[in-house]
Amino acid sequence: MSRAALLVLADGRFPAGGHAHSGGAEAAVRAGRITSAATLADFCRGRLHTTGLVAAALAAAAALGTDPVTLDAAADARTPSPALRVAARRLGRQLTRAARATWPSDELDALAREFPKGAHQPVVLGLAARSAGLDAEDAAHCAVYESVSGPATATVRLLSLDPFDATAVLARLAPDLDRVAALAVRAARRVPDDGVGALPSASAPLLEIGAQDHAAWPVRLFAS
Repeated sequence: MSRAALLVLADGRFPAGGHAHSGGAEAAVRAGRITSAATLADFCRGRLHTTGLVAAALAAAAALGTDPVTLDAAADARTPSPALRVAARRLGRQLTRAARATWPSDELDALAREFPKGAHQPVVLGLAARSAGLDAEDAAHCAVYESVSGPATATVRLLSLDPFDATAVLARLAPDLDRVAALAVRAARRVPDDGVGALPSASAPLLEIGAQDHAAWPVRLFAS
């Protein structure tokens, strides 16, 4: 295992398309739910413990070798919003391309053939981590970090929030990131015995509703 590979995979400059997505922050800013560093922290914490937890568990399960087709169906069932399903698959397709170029593997090739329009991003993330020689804990940490770093970065653009303040929000969330990642990995390790029903299905209705509304905007800075 190369810990440096985790830095590459989690780097915001890795060409996986995440820079074009706000993780629901753009809709939350317009709705007045994010107005400052304090409300950004509240938003990120809520996202971490819901969609972040679900994504981390899916990624960890994929890294452990769970069938990605089964995991993709589980991801679909945990994503009620059609707009978010489209976004997740678009991100998954871009991450597949980047991961295959960076860490070529038969498993990534097979995933690309099975899902030419893209599998759900967390499933791809787990397989990318596996192909990079990383473990389930690494995949989960990458997923939880992505769940909050995207909104934090987007809010700097959307609100002209001081980037130092946005980064401080992420730093203060670090203990929560570790706890959620550990919870996700524990759930993923239960899948061989209990099936994908063992994976968390925490929901975030405001994110789902906001995503559907955001998808219909005629002008927007971010894809989701």
